[in-house]
Amino acid sequence: ARLATALALLASSIEKFAVEIRHLQRTEVYEAEEYFAKGQKGSSAMPHKRNPILSENLTGLARVIRAYATPAMENVALWHQRDISHSSTERFWLPDAFITTDFMLHRFNNVISKLNVMPKNMLKNLNLTGGLVFSQRVLLELPKAGVSREDAYKIVQRNAMKVWEDLQEGKKAVNKKGESLFLQYLLEDKELRSKLSEEQIRECFNYDYYTKNVDKIFKRVFKK
Repeated sequence: ARLATALALLASSIEKFAVEIRHLQRTEVYEAEEYFAKGQKGSSAMPHKRNPILSENLTGLARVIRAYATPAMENVALWHQRDISHSSTERFWLPDAFITTDFMLHRFNNVISKLNVMPKNMLKNLNLTGGLVFSQRVLLELPKAGVSREDAYKIVQRNAMKVWEDLQEGKKAVNKKGESLFLQYLLEDKELRSKLSEEQIRECFNYDYYTKNVDKIFKRVFKK
């Protein structure tokens, strides 16, 4: 049973990544895409489609591996410590679980090694928020200036909601200066400006802050 659940967890972890790739490949997101070979078909009925078929396959297989954990659990309770009711199920799920999980690992490795990533689309999608992705950074900066967490939240939220409402009404995410709406509203907020300088506020909108540890993360994971 412990072995079966370990395989189920491994398969579920692969599925987690596969589902993320599927979401990222959606037309309206399109930040990552499975390798699409020349002549490959994404859909038999719609020639324009480029479906993440490998990730979809991995998602389905993970369900099978999780299902195998059920007979493994059922095999825990045997008559008088030992009967052979477990044998018939183990002959089926035990080899198949290992073979399928091994297949999933190889297929997932293939997906990741050939994955196409679109940094420009990532930045474009971030900018669609009108700068709202930086709200937490501003929220964390205000307490350093002596503002209580509750008051800091109110200041940031009221400006964030203005941006949110503007975006829902079709207003552009950036102003005529090319700056995000959120940055504009924060700079115009007198209460906020009494606590943070323009330079401090603008620094909160620096994307590099969020990627500063990327090299360390890669080094820790890949040991090089």
